[in-house]
Amino acid sequence: MDEGSLYHDGSRRLQDRFGSRSVADRLERVMVHTALTADDRTFVERCAMFFLATADADGRADCSYKAGLPGFVRVLDERTVAFPDYDGNGMFRSLGNILVNPHVGLLFIDFEHPGRRRINGIATVDPDDPLLAEYPDAQLVVRVEVVRIFRNCPHNVHRMRLVEYSTAVPPLRD
Repeated sequence: MDEGSLYHDGSRRLQDRFGSRSVADRLERVMVHTALTADDRTFVERCAMFFLATADADGRADCSYKAGLPGFVRVLDERTVAFPDYDGNGMFRSLGNILVNPHVGLLFIDFEHPGRRRINGIATVDPDDPLLAEYPDAQLVVRVEVVRIFRNCPHNVHRMRLVEYSTAVPPLRD
C-alpha cells in the first residue's frame, strides 16, 4: 500500500516559502519507512500512551488520547499494530470515525527518553478479533495496517516522568 509522497501541494507551498523543501525531502528519504523495524517495535511497545488522529466521513478531524500499561499496543508484524479499546465515555468518536474513514495517525511520544514515532495507516475494528481475549476489559481491538512510519526528532520533546499509571487502566494478560 503506497500513499505517495509525504508532502502535498500545501506542504510544498510552505516549504518553498520558508526554504525548507530540500531538508523536507532529505528527511523523507532518511526517516520514512513502510515496515516496522525492531527499534520501532521496542519504542511502540514500551509506550504507555499515544494520540490517535481520525477523521469522520466529511474529513472533520478528531484526536484522542489512548492509554494502557506498556505493551498494550502490540506490534504483530512489520506491517501491523493492534491496540485495545477500553470503555471510556461511550461516545465512540475515534472508533466511529474509523468505521466511516479508516485512515488514522498514531503519535507515540516517550517523555522520559525523548523520542517520537508517527504511524499512519488503515485501521479496522473487529468485534470478534482473536486478540480481544488477551485484553481484559477491552470492548474491541483496533488493528492498523501500516502505510508509513517516521521518527520525529526528539529535540522539542519535554522531559517528563510518569508518576503513576491510571487505576482505570486494566492489566495485561501474560
